[in-house]
Amino acid sequence: MLTVNNLEIIYGDKLLFNNVSVRINDNDRIGLAGVNGAGKSTLLKIIGGISETDPGVVKRPKRLSVAYLPQEATAIDTGRTIYQEAENAFAEALIMQQDLDEINRQLAAVDPENPVYSSLLKQQGELQHRLERVDIFRVQSKIEKVLMGLGFSVEDFDRPSNTLSGGWLMRLMLAKLLLAMPDLLLLDEPTNHLDLDSLTWVENFLTNYDGGLVIISHDRTFLDLVTTTTWEISLGRLSVFKGNYSKYVEDKEVRMQVERAAYANQQAQIKQTMRFVQRFRAKSTKAKQVQSRMKQLSRMERIELGETEQEVSFRFPPAASSGRLALDIESLVKLYEDKQVFQDVTFQLQRGDKLAVVGVNGAGKSTLMRILAGLESQDEGKVKLGHNVKISYFGQHQAQELESSFTALQTLAAVAGDMTITQIRSLLGAFLFRGEEVDKKVQVLSGGEKSRLALAKMIVQPANLLILDEPTNHLDMSSQEILQEAMAQYDGTIIIVSHNRHFVNRFVNRVLEIKAGKSTLYEGNIEDYLFKLKTLQEKEFASRIEEEKTAVSEQPAKQKGKAARQEQARIRQAKSKNLNPLKKEVVQAEEEIGSLETRKKELEQLMADPELYQDQDKFTECSKEYNLLERKLKRLYQRWEEIQARIEAVESEFVDLP
Repeated sequence: MLTVNNLEIIYGDKLLFNNVSVRINDNDRIGLAGVNGAGKSTLLKIIGGISETDPGVVKRPKRLSVAYLPQEATAIDTGRTIYQEAENAFAEALIMQQDLDEINRQLAAVDPENPVYSSLLKQQGELQHRLERVDIFRVQSKIEKVLMGLGFSVEDFDRPSNTLSGGWLMRLMLAKLLLAMPDLLLLDEPTNHLDLDSLTWVENFLTNYDGGLVIISHDRTFLDLVTTTTWEISLGRLSVFKGNYSKYVEDKEVRMQVERAAYANQQAQIKQTMRFVQRFRAKSTKAKQVQSRMKQLSRMERIELGETEQEVSFRFPPAASSGRLALDIESLVKLYEDKQVFQDVTFQLQRGDKLAVVGVNGAGKSTLMRILAGLESQDEGKVKLGHNVKISYFGQHQAQELESSFTALQTLAAVAGDMTITQIRSLLGAFLFRGEEVDKKVQVLSGGEKSRLALAKMIVQPANLLILDEPTNHLDMSSQEILQEAMAQYDGTIIIVSHNRHFVNRFVNRVLEIKAGKSTLYEGNIEDYLFKLKTLQEKEFASRIEEEKTAVSEQPAKQKGKAARQEQARIRQAKSKNLNPLKKEVVQAEEEIGSLETRKKELEQLMADPELYQDQDKFTECSKEYNLLERKLKRLYQRWEEIQARIEAVESEFVDLP
């Protein structure tokens, strides 16, 4: 579908890409991995045509559609509403429809024997295929589905798009890309501004996406669920690993062990050779041997170890002793301009509890965190700190609030109290600010560097209650894992808001959900919370069926004439209301399964032919298509079984009814 050939880029004295060559095939699901600064975003922009490179480096078919989602939102000032802006994603499709109409008119007027006729037929087929992919006739339902899946309400549809905040603007940009259905979708940190509900919806959407994906994300769970191949950029080279991110981590460790062993052997050989050279350099009788060894060294292809992922290596200072009760929250209410953000938020935390706060964007999570940190006041209710509880707060925009004219060293020195310069430098070193880097001004730091500096600033002074709002944004995987370990080992209390499930799941023991202005406390980690949530949803579904069944059964046993017919019609309607959508999904799934099974058999026949193996390109193409079909069929069978189970549940509820 798209190839990158011999890409080479040098920034200053840094070789960013060294003859990188790679290929993206149809329906590839690629996760792009590498340390911060390795060039992931740059490569994505080059593939998407956002950044220019030498002619011929990136090759792609003329009709290949590629869409790119950047890390940061760009302002939208078109005067359109949110719905109209989303609808604009179909602008190209509407033009294609006009082109198809024109081609149809030309075909009607051209003689089939005319050479132009076959050319028009080919254009017609291509346009029809692309329009079928976009599904132009279901535009309205698709827009509503995607916008609501990303967290917009129906009431939001008529809002001017230029009134959106940065996070919601990113959601709208993502919605437009998903609606456009490009052949290749390039996503740079798409999960940073998504809450748990929207994130789950995006995962499901991308899992079934009919096109290629290349994704940069620091959310390990997201990558594991969506991607099937991992590209790693290290020291200017690009390596391809089959499998999702977790499989990549396993395979990379095996590769690194082999690489380290080869590196150690070569280094031992080099040292042995250099000892020989140094020992006999002055002896004329050994001159030829010395020269021979020197030539060997010059011709030797040096093994270079993969880029070492420098790790944030630290532990939080021991938490000061506090009372058993760390925090007592009683009936909190918060209003903004008479609009209620939340009401009756009540919970207690014991010393050592680690609480995750979850909820959709706009539920009031960040507002609650600021109230708990004492940076904002509540309208009603009480916040009671336990005996000797000291708070340290990391805000969602803490990195942006650093003084831009300060250096990294000055930033910490301003709040470090009695710490010496040596101690401050040691702490900065733990957060990867080493040597002259401590003198870099905040204004020139990358997003990841600012986040690390803000975290370092937070832990300069010991505390026993940490309040963190999205601390992992802009942190690479390695830094996240070290921070995760530090939080798991921390003996104080933690309250954290984070959309990164893998990050928080290991150390939290309680989950506070804020929904529709109210709070509910769940025991356990994020996995436990999601399981309980799913169980509740299933119970609600069963309860709704039971209510309809009860309403029917409570009617008089004997009804005659018109009343009886009306009652039976109402029962059938209630049953159909629940069954019809499910049956429709089953039919669609079965049709798609049948089509894929037919194609799978065709491929099996092709691959059984020994002549196929003489054409390596054709064999590779068939093999990839076969593997893709198997993955799709697996997902479809699983979905079919889930729907059938729900159909059986509905039918069992109505089995005794007329």
